[in-house]
Amino acid sequence: MWTVIGFVLFLLALLFSIAWHELGHLSFAKLYNVRTTQYMVGFGKTLWSKQVGETEYGFKAVPLGGYIRMVGMVPPGKDGRQKVSTTAMGFAGMVRNIVEETRAGDRSQVSSNDEGRQFYQLHPAKRIVVMMAGPVMNLILAVGIFAILLVGIGVPTPSTTISQVNACVIPAAAAGAQQQTDCRPGDKSTPAAQAGLQPGDEIVAFDGTPVTDWAQLTGMIRAAPNTTVALTYIRGGEQVTSNVALVENLRPVLDANGNQTGVEPAGFLGVSPTSPYTQQSFGAAITRTGDYIGAAAQAVVTIPARIPALWNSIVDSAPRDINTPVGIVGAGRIGGEILESDTSGTDKLVLFLNLVAGFNMALFLLNMLPLLPLDGGHVLGAMIEWVRKGWARFRHQADPGPFDVAKLMPVAYVVALLFIGLTALTLVADIVNPVKLFG
Repeated sequence: MWTVIGFVLFLLALLFSIAWHELGHLSFAKLYNVRTTQYMVGFGKTLWSKQVGETEYGFKAVPLGGYIRMVGMVPPGKDGRQKVSTTAMGFAGMVRNIVEETRAGDRSQVSSNDEGRQFYQLHPAKRIVVMMAGPVMNLILAVGIFAILLVGIGVPTPSTTISQVNACVIPAAAAGAQQQTDCRPGDKSTPAAQAGLQPGDEIVAFDGTPVTDWAQLTGMIRAAPNTTVALTYIRGGEQVTSNVALVENLRPVLDANGNQTGVEPAGFLGVSPTSPYTQQSFGAAITRTGDYIGAAAQAVVTIPARIPALWNSIVDSAPRDINTPVGIVGAGRIGGEILESDTSGTDKLVLFLNLVAGFNMALFLLNMLPLLPLDGGHVLGAMIEWVRKGWARFRHQADPGPFDVAKLMPVAYVVALLFIGLTALTLVADIVNPVKLFG
């Protein structure tokens, strides 16, 4: 039940993100007086629409994107005709037909009343603004969610208050190996269990040294294997000191991103901390948001390198790597898993909002790639035209005219096919071997 609710909630959040994205395009297109005939969320069959002025607003059946339709996105041919047919054979002829079919389809929407209101007639800077407005809206939404999470709610910060006392000593498995999770016959009790530590105990000193945070405490514990130390903690308002015999155990070694790179012998107590939410300052929120953007950018750049692992997750029954790409179905299942998890309401809200913010960040970064049919491809075309015009003025040459974005359409076909293939691959992986956050 919760899985279905989580999927529906994520789908609604995705639809809002798409509508928000297209609103950015629409707002600036209308600001610059470009005739905009459609504002649609989704693709395929129209489920509902309403004509308001010169623009039709509506929802379509397949919630995998959206679009606004602006007239004159492609300039007419140099000879003024809308379509130049060709009977040339081979690759060159196929490319030319794609270009001219694109031009014909676009120019067929242009009427004699649209002079001066066509998209290609805008100054390149204005075209860049129109096309970047959509992705930037996703960025604004993601940053807004991160700001609410960091400043309004905070981030989980491990404290020196114990949330769980481990029953037995379990060594950390090597990176990539299966980790033991349950105690087995013959496993030794942890020093914390032997000393009678309990959840709710707040550790305040380690062998006479006051401790104020979890990182300080764990550093001291790891540096003191096979020693007996005086551990001071507060229980029920009273301060208690107990001698605890720490043991040596294999502990994970983590890199700067929190990923395990190996194991090493270290002192071991056997407790887990509580992690209350600590509100961040505005400056700290900006820093963390920048870190999120950098991590998201790295994830987008490394998508091709992760495709083999995605394929292996389909043909192999091993648990799927959480870092492999996920699609709408996978993200929806994660949303359901979050709502169904045995965590607090605040934890569920934070995880779900992080999921929505992460998808908006991905929408921003993917759409900014300088490839058609993505928004970044149109930005690239406008930038090329701007540079060409500026260079012509510098050399006192004639205006070279608008950049013919239709000539990039063959590349757009290839990019679209690649995205369709990736979408299909992630869909299959999300169904047969979905990413799981818990267990």
